[in-house]
Amino acid sequence: MKNIIANSKYLLIAVIAISLISCHNRNPRSVSSLTGWSSKDKANAGFAPDNNYKGQLTPPGMVLIEGGAFTMGSVQDDVVFDWNTTPVKQQVRSFYMDETEVTNTEYKFYLEWLAQVFPSSDENYNHIYKAALPDTLVWRDALGFNELLTKTYLRHPSFQDYPVVGVSWIQASNYCKWRTEVANERILIEKGVLKNIYEDDSLSVAGKNRFDTDVYFENPYLLFEGDSTIYDKGLPEYKKSKGRGSREEFSGRHVKMEDGLTIPGFRLPTEAEWEFAAKADVENREYNNIRGRKKYSWNGKYTRNKDRRSAGDQLGNYKQGRGDYSGVPGWSSDGADITMAIKQYPPNAYGLYDMSGNVAEWVNDVYRPIIDNEANDFNYFRGNVFSKQMIDSEGKVVVADYNNMEYDTLDNGKIVAKYLPGTIKTETITKEDAYMRPNYNQGYNINARDGELASTKHFEKDEDELDTKPRMYNSPVTPREIGEKGLMIQQYDEENRTTMISDQSRVYKGGSWQDREYWLDPAQRRHLPEFMATSYIGFRCAVDRLGPMTPKRRKRFNSDVVR
Repeated sequence: MKNIIANSKYLLIAVIAISLISCHNRNPRSVSSLTGWSSKDKANAGFAPDNNYKGQLTPPGMVLIEGGAFTMGSVQDDVVFDWNTTPVKQQVRSFYMDETEVTNTEYKFYLEWLAQVFPSSDENYNHIYKAALPDTLVWRDALGFNELLTKTYLRHPSFQDYPVVGVSWIQASNYCKWRTEVANERILIEKGVLKNIYEDDSLSVAGKNRFDTDVYFENPYLLFEGDSTIYDKGLPEYKKSKGRGSREEFSGRHVKMEDGLTIPGFRLPTEAEWEFAAKADVENREYNNIRGRKKYSWNGKYTRNKDRRSAGDQLGNYKQGRGDYSGVPGWSSDGADITMAIKQYPPNAYGLYDMSGNVAEWVNDVYRPIIDNEANDFNYFRGNVFSKQMIDSEGKVVVADYNNMEYDTLDNGKIVAKYLPGTIKTETITKEDAYMRPNYNQGYNINARDGELASTKHFEKDEDELDTKPRMYNSPVTPREIGEKGLMIQQYDEENRTTMISDQSRVYKGGSWQDREYWLDPAQRRHLPEFMATSYIGFRCAVDRLGPMTPKRRKRFNSDVVR
């Protein structure tokens, strides 16, 4: 009996000790291990406490692509043998990608927003809306009758869920920037930080009343011409104040990057990301090995469905032969003669639709024929131009003026805004900024190791000593003589050229409605100047994944290894 009582006491003590330890470890953020300050102490003193950040939310219309290693450029068909798709092992970080291509409906919202905020009736904004318009004339053919598509494809409701085409790489990139601002603006409205300027009758959403994420983080009162009444209650202050303001008064605080509420930024996916997402090797994974090579974004070596219910149906929208875009009447092979509405075919293993077929897609990279084994093997990307915020003589950031627009003329004569009004101006970093840095030594890195001075026969010289900037590729250079009123005098380059590759050549991936099966392979790659558009190239956006690669809880592996 005594032994039982003694054992019970020991058991009770052990339970209490374990409970105390577990309670102490339950919230490791309650007390800082470096200063001894708890979250409560920080908040009472007006400092930012440790927040309850639950992780990054998936942006609307996107899916998470968990990163990993894969073989980039590995193709099953390489009939040209031009080494354009040399297999290279690459690591890709996790990221988010749109389920589908951007549709006509979504792009028209962008156009309507531009027309409302920067009306063409204002001479200062005259070119902003025009620069964003898709080139609907891409449907024309000298020996084809497609004239009606030039008027209906973008605007008519019959095509509202079809992927937008006729957009250049520049236009697609500008859409991504706009989407960032509009998405973050909506987040701030929902959080009660920003009033709904689109529903407030006292506000005019035009020109100055435009939200910009970078400007907001720099100084919220640089927006809306410093009008503080544009802001609602705001987020709760760290330190609770004794007095309370009125309901309409901004009595809280503004959102900070540390809150983790805003979206980092929409952009075009890199070539490595797009190919990684399209291949979706995750469905061919067996433990930590990938079995076989995938020829398409779906599993299998053929373009037809093997399922019993829909056996024989095509798995993508593409051209199946000379003069055959859809099959015979009454027995359509892919359901479309041109593009088709999104989500008409099953998604790949990542939940992405139409990664093989329908339209090809722009990616972020500048084109080069070979990605060799000496290239960066972590999140590879060619196209970096490192920049910094422009600072004035008073040490303040320079915001693009609403009243004095700056425009640039592209090689094809299109006029585009250098900066949308209300955005922070940037400039390429100088050699002094990159002085003694081990990871880069200049701002312009588009032609790094393939066209810059170090890769030419003049590698021992300084660029300032040369009369002309070195060029590795003998690509076309369009004369850019500017005449009266800033209009370019259109002239063709009459010199004999050996290549179309330049620093303005951008990669596009995937097959389209007018491509043969060969181009459906996600590893195939083509290029086009960044200012050109076609009837078969669209795009989708991507967003960086912050923090852990996956929201899934990390499971311990190799538990027998001593750590």
